[in-house]
Amino acid sequence: MNLKHILGGLLVAGSLISLSAAANEKLSVAATPVPHAELLEHIKPALAKEGVDLTVKVFTDYVQPNQQVADKQLDANFFQHKPYLDTFNKEKGTKLVSVGLVHVEPFGAYSKKIKNVSEIKDGAVVAIPNDPSNGARSLLLLQKQGLIKLKDPANLLATARDVTENPKNLEFKELEAATLPRVLDDVDLALINTNYALEAGLNPTQDALFIEGADSPYANLVATTEDKAKSPAIEKLIKALQTDDVKKFIEEKYKGAIVPAF
Repeated sequence: MNLKHILGGLLVAGSLISLSAAANEKLSVAATPVPHAELLEHIKPALAKEGVDLTVKVFTDYVQPNQQVADKQLDANFFQHKPYLDTFNKEKGTKLVSVGLVHVEPFGAYSKKIKNVSEIKDGAVVAIPNDPSNGARSLLLLQKQGLIKLKDPANLLATARDVTENPKNLEFKELEAATLPRVLDDVDLALINTNYALEAGLNPTQDALFIEGADSPYANLVATTEDKAKSPAIEKLIKALQTDDVKKFIEEKYKGAIVPAF
């Protein structure tokens, strides 16, 4: 074979590689750092084999991930549960949809001042998230512990105004969810989303005074716009997140702090 043939072969091979790379679909997904971004980074190689180049955009709040997907700046997001998504859609007029459940982050109560629920004093200050769905989630968990009673014991959007019995006269302080770990020194009790607890170095299974069970209705999901819900790249993303490999990764890395929901 002469040099011309060799060079020709290399050019053809190079063109095929180039075409293959160009054929890979780009997929951008918003996520909060822990565990969502970590799970997405874990499945990147599997998605690449399926022809999807995944870019993970990390956010530390609960508003921008939805807004940027609704504005078509990003393709999907992975950080929230359905009660939060439903509330966001209603308040912002968006139409984002859930395309798959991945895991449950059992919601927990933390304190630096007490070691047991029985030590909660009269008039204790309790910090809860200020968004409707997670605020209600906090109240439902407090109700489960017998600390309060709600008008409707199953209302996933209950507020402090729905508390009908508060024997310990708990004082509720509503704060941005991301800031809750930072106020632990200033309050008696804080109800914290597991992703923010993990980021702050808290171990939900060891440090929480009490925590939700795996039967929680707050499974974390992947959300996108209606027009992208059935796109091949989104379907491949969900398939990659709902594998035995991911289940094993969750169980080994988070050791019960989050649990698979598929």
